[in-house]
Amino acid sequence: MSRRPIAQINVDALAQNFQHIQSIAPKSKILAVLKANAYGHGLLAVAEQLKAAGAFGVARIDEALMLRAGGIVKPIVLLEGFFHPDELPQIVASNLQVVVHHKSQVEALLNAELEAPVHVWLKIDSGMHRLGIYPAEFQQVYQQLMASPNVLKPLRLMTHFACADEPDNPATERQLALFSELIKGYEGELSIANSAGVLAWPQSHGDWIRPGLALYGVSPMLAGRSAQHGLRPVMTFSSSVIAVRDVKKGEAVGYGAAWTAPVDTRLAVVAIGYGDGYPRNAPSGTPVLINGKRFPIVGRVSMDMTTIDIGSDPVNIGDQVILWGEQLAVEEIAELVQTIPYELLCNITSRVQLRYIGDNLS
Repeated sequence: MSRRPIAQINVDALAQNFQHIQSIAPKSKILAVLKANAYGHGLLAVAEQLKAAGAFGVARIDEALMLRAGGIVKPIVLLEGFFHPDELPQIVASNLQVVVHHKSQVEALLNAELEAPVHVWLKIDSGMHRLGIYPAEFQQVYQQLMASPNVLKPLRLMTHFACADEPDNPATERQLALFSELIKGYEGELSIANSAGVLAWPQSHGDWIRPGLALYGVSPMLAGRSAQHGLRPVMTFSSSVIAVRDVKKGEAVGYGAAWTAPVDTRLAVVAIGYGDGYPRNAPSGTPVLINGKRFPIVGRVSMDMTTIDIGSDPVNIGDQVILWGEQLAVEEIAELVQTIPYELLCNITSRVQLRYIGDNLS
């Protein structure tokens, strides 16, 4: 019996999520965001399943090169652009597209000697204040890029929302208004909406949408759940019971004796811990599923093991334990550990086996 935790990836759910997102924004092309190992779901495997995507988005050039080495020929966009001018020849050779968000990148691009021009997505800071050309710089930068033989025309124009996961927050309307005013009269396809923008802000859909978390069947909205948006969780994260132990009332369990049994009970020891990506700060009471029933974690999560209070229920060595999935929302676990689902999914480590299932598995 293998003790290795499994992240089971349902490619049929992935395909359904993609189709659902496309139905919400039927006039937009989809730039599927695959950064951070496709949010923990497997970079190349997910790309191979999303054949209908118009392009893929990654954060860094090494991710793009992994896709190219894996045989992916679809357009790939470097969402953080290039970090150094020395990367430009590789970008051209690998037929990559770049987001340009800073004047230093503009200058490097204008001054480079390239064998072919580069497809540029010009990012404008409309209020996120993280990356993006300042609004006051937009006109000059746009004209410089349009005049450069190193840049394919037309440009694509983009921005990024800061608060789209809060439908009542007026910041998103302010960002939309500023972006719309800045680009008025300028040529170029528009890309504004991330996952939350796709779901909550239809006026932001534009020519390209950029779904990430929603593709994987997780709600990008604060306090949301996937089912509210017609999405199916793609990942089921599970492990197995490796021991069942009797514990007497008053006996402490685990590191720091952080939990003491209030009554005589039984514990299941599960082969999962922070070394696999399960959050160490999951408090006692955080649920798992065993044989379809919820049981609470008790004591501290350790590197390789976690203890579950199973009482008198018939739980046995080898039983599957689901940490999150279609019947136990990763959003719920994230709320309990005071983080966001993005972090939980991206923290899955290489010790976990990625296993792909589905009728449409290619």
